[in-house]
Amino acid sequence: MTLTTPRGDVKTPAKQLIGRFSSLRGILEAPVEELRKVKGIGEVNSTGIRFVQEVARQFLKERLIEKPVFDSAQAIFEYLYHSMRDLKTEVFKVLYLNSRNQILTSEDLFQGTVDSSVVWTREVIANAIKHSATGMIFVHNHPSGNPSPSDADKEITRDLVYAGRIMQIKVLDHIIIGDNSYYSFAGNGLIEKFEMEFLTLKMRGVGEIARQNFEVKNENHAVPWR
Repeated sequence: MTLTTPRGDVKTPAKQLIGRFSSLRGILEAPVEELRKVKGIGEVNSTGIRFVQEVARQFLKERLIEKPVFDSAQAIFEYLYHSMRDLKTEVFKVLYLNSRNQILTSEDLFQGTVDSSVVWTREVIANAIKHSATGMIFVHNHPSGNPSPSDADKEITRDLVYAGRIMQIKVLDHIIIGDNSYYSFAGNGLIEKFEMEFLTLKMRGVGEIARQNFEVKNENHAVPWR
C-alpha cells in the first residue's frame, strides 16, 4: 500500500483489512469488490493488492518449473489454489512432467458440473505423448469445499495410473483442491496401491497366457496311448 499511497496513512486501512479478512492470505485472495468496501482502499490500492497476488502466483509457478515437483503437493496447492478456489464447476487439470519431474506444461482438459466431471483417459495420454512427458500430476477442484475423493475420483485415478503404466508414463499424484485444503492421492498411499494392483493384474495375465500356451503345446505334442 505504501507503493500506491506513498504519502498517505497506510496503517489504518491495513489494520482494517486484517480485521475484515483475518490474514494476509485472506487479503490477497479477496475479490476487488470486497477490498474496495474497506475505508481507505480505493481503486488504486485494490488494484495494487491484486498485482501483488499475481506476482506471488507467478513466482510460485516459476519456482515449480525450476525444481522437481515430486513430493510437492503443498507447493502445487499453494500455486493453483488462487486460480481454482472460486470456480463454480469442477475443472480437471493435468501437469505434464519431464524425466526430472519438472513441469513441461499444464492444461485444463475437462470441465464438468458442480460435483462431477468426465475425464477421458485417452485424451490425457495422447497429450502426454504430444508433450513427450514422462510423468503426470492431476489436479481438480471440489466446489463444495470438501477435498475428500469420491468413488468416481478413485476410479478415474486408478484407470489413469493403469494407462500410464502401460505407456510408461508415471502418475506422481492426483490432488483435489477444496476450501483452503487439499487431498493428495500419493500422500495417502493410493497411487502406490493402484500401481501394485496393476502389477498384480499384469502378472496374473502373464501367468494365464503361459498356462494356455503350455496346454496348447502339450495338446499338439500328445503321445498316443497304446
